[in-house]
Amino acid sequence: MGTHKTTITHLDMQAEPRLPAVAKPKGKYALMRAEKPPVHFYRYLYDTIGRDYTWVSRRKLSDDALKEIIHHDDVEIYVLWLNGAPAGFTEIDFRMMPDADLCFLGVMPDYIGQGIGRFLLCEAIRLAWSRGPERLTVQTCTLDHPNALRLYQRHGFSAYAQSEAVFED
Repeated sequence: MGTHKTTITHLDMQAEPRLPAVAKPKGKYALMRAEKPPVHFYRYLYDTIGRDYTWVSRRKLSDDALKEIIHHDDVEIYVLWLNGAPAGFTEIDFRMMPDADLCFLGVMPDYIGQGIGRFLLCEAIRLAWSRGPERLTVQTCTLDHPNALRLYQRHGFSAYAQSEAVFED
């Protein structure tokens, strides 16, 4: 347990970007929507990916409160499977349409550095724009992977605000 101070950068895009060509994952892969995933499976993905980046917001929720979010018809969760194992996931929240929010995107620790994050981000952006929002938002902070902010900016997001936050895990 500890107290963490972080700078949060809020980013958005107001038109579907022209995405760069991105290498597909090596091996057999599938990006599948997890429709109403079991809470324990969601927590496994969230906790395993978020452990090194101090992801805490969903850990603090009760199972019922978390289920209410992840089972909502306007919240889409996609799991990237690589050679039969989960390699990453993304969560896109359409509850505030015409704004969509890319609320989580992460890669399992064993797959970091293999280009999975770029691939998953491009797929998440395509999936989000397929629902026709007017704006797609994302936020990252100084506790996230050090390349996260640059990755979002290289794929069409622009920073529009920053804020400071202090929280305990």
